[in-house]
Amino acid sequence: MNKKIKLLLISSEMTPFAQTGGLAEAIAGLSKALKKFDLDIRVALPFYRSIKKMHLNFNTIAKQIKIPMGPSTLKGDIILFKTDENIPIYFIKRDRFFDRSGIYGDRRGDYHDNAERFIFLSKVIFKLCQIISFIPDVLHCHDWQTGLIPVYHKEPSIYNINYFSNTVSIFTIHNIAYQGIFKKDKFIFTDLPEDIFSQNGLEFWGKINFMKGGILFSDIVSTVSPTYAKEIQTKEYGFGLEELIKSRASELCGILNGVDYSNWDPKNDPFLASNYSSKDLRGKEICKKDLINEMELNKEMINQPLVGMISRLASQKGIDILLKALPGLIKMGANFVFLGKGEKGYQRDLKMIAKRYPGRIGLRFSYDPTLAHKIEAGSDILVMPSLYEPCGLAQIYAMRYGTIPVVRAVGGLEDTVENYIPQKGKGTGFKFKEYNAKAFLSKLKEAIVLFKNKEGTDIIDRKEITGSLFEIVEQVMDFVRLYTKVAYKFTGKPRRENVYEYPFDAIREAIINSVMHKIVFMHD
Repeated sequence: MNKKIKLLLISSEMTPFAQTGGLAEAIAGLSKALKKFDLDIRVALPFYRSIKKMHLNFNTIAKQIKIPMGPSTLKGDIILFKTDENIPIYFIKRDRFFDRSGIYGDRRGDYHDNAERFIFLSKVIFKLCQIISFIPDVLHCHDWQTGLIPVYHKEPSIYNINYFSNTVSIFTIHNIAYQGIFKKDKFIFTDLPEDIFSQNGLEFWGKINFMKGGILFSDIVSTVSPTYAKEIQTKEYGFGLEELIKSRASELCGILNGVDYSNWDPKNDPFLASNYSSKDLRGKEICKKDLINEMELNKEMINQPLVGMISRLASQKGIDILLKALPGLIKMGANFVFLGKGEKGYQRDLKMIAKRYPGRIGLRFSYDPTLAHKIEAGSDILVMPSLYEPCGLAQIYAMRYGTIPVVRAVGGLEDTVENYIPQKGKGTGFKFKEYNAKAFLSKLKEAIVLFKNKEGTDIIDRKEITGSLFEIVEQVMDFVRLYTKVAYKFTGKPRRENVYEYPFDAIREAIINSVMHKIVFMHD
């Protein structure tokens, strides 16, 4: 007997409901892509204030669910919403935890009760499955906020162990730098056995570490690019968990984040002043003029290269070498636009440099999805000089929008950008290895020379085929293979009587044919 794989994705973010970074877009893209494989896919998220304000067609399916939280019992509701793709989204509602101005914090910093908030989320997941009579084959958990779910799956002291006996868990690391580390006194709210707070459990330098729990207790560990999967096994990039990850190397895989091109396509992007494609780039020039006006740059510089950056203001993103490189970039004749928010010190430093070059540098310290689309389209070059980058999405969007990426060769940037070699006329962007302003400026100079010689279309034409179609097919195929593997063959789990049959070669061919049909249809 054949049947669908039952999959529950659990995340703290998902576009368009709640977003602080790339996690939200990765979850949205993955869920939509997997739905096309006819998997029984469902998603669980907290019910934030931002979601409540959307006034969608919500349906409360369970009220006042009781969840033990140490010395107390808290209550929450479950709200159902179905997307246009008919993907069920289950929102976990408890206003005292999630009806707030921010997702993880506000201007004063992180919320003091983030541990309790995401312990509550983790516990509700198991109640949710039983309430809706859904026995998942795979619990796919994303980042530290869901790190305790694999722990509860293995140590179900307050749940029905038989209900989830055939369920396996996957824990995906999107950014190992953010681990969900809290004081030991928060452990009481987990209701886990005391021996779980140990070196072989959640204990981490005297504190509780949610991400450690996800890595240690999940059946499979994945991360968001093959290179990042290797990097996090080193002291330089492992942030104290490298030895644990090395111990799970046989169950570790790196799969690139997919992209939801229905939201990122210059041919039909509603946020652009003009739409365009690789076959007709006239609209990109209009987008550049619009961006220059939006950022109040010198309009006479329209023919000079415009360099964009969309990023958090954090050391991870290479802001240190950006600050050192900016004067040199301006001297090359380029202008610069930046979108993002983060550390106040970096904001101050960027403002000081911008004052030295009036009309040449545009800064917007906020998260603005509309402006993000405009920068991807209106820039000639997009930079990502990251100290480390698990996957990154901005560079993938840039290649889709005919914008040349200049990136540091780490993590997903190494995996997604092919270094351009003029002699061979081959490549999709420019990569540098050393983490310093000199190496960064050297590659920027190459990109600017390419722009001035009007050779950028060599990159654009080829990437629109190889990037937007075939790479995405392989990414989704990797996940379907992984789900199929853990759903009925995982070591130590009872083998299913039912077999999930997914003829991978046939699926790949069918997807490529369907996407090609869509491309031909749009061009017609």
